[in-house]
Amino acid sequence: MHFGEHLTIDGYGGSKEKLNNKELVLECLNELPEQLGMHKLAEPVVYSAPNNDKKDPGGWSGFVVIAESHISIHTFPDNGFLSADVYTCKNGMDNEFILNYFKEKFDLQDIEHNFIKRGTRYSND
Repeated sequence: MHFGEHLTIDGYGGSKEKLNNKELVLECLNELPEQLGMHKLAEPVVYSAPNNDKKDPGGWSGFVVIAESHISIHTFPDNGFLSADVYTCKNGMDNEFILNYFKEKFDLQDIEHNFIKRGTRYSND
């Protein structure tokens, strides 16, 4: 048994139009928790992240706090790149569903992901 699960997603070759769509990022943060059986504690927020003249060409950063932890999405439209995290204290997260969800929503051509079991020594005794 472990405390929770953390899925990190790096998506490549995505649609510039979709990655630059604030409303689509907000839609994902609104609907994904329910689809995963999780519960929003507050409404999601999405911010415009400006170009920092280094490796970050700017995009959208969004976050939703859920009872089970959080979901975040960062888009980089000019690079066709998305970075997302789904972290939950639940066990048995459906990773394939989540990966396909992001792939379809943003037309990602390739995905790297990491799955981390969090709190492997956590005890609720």
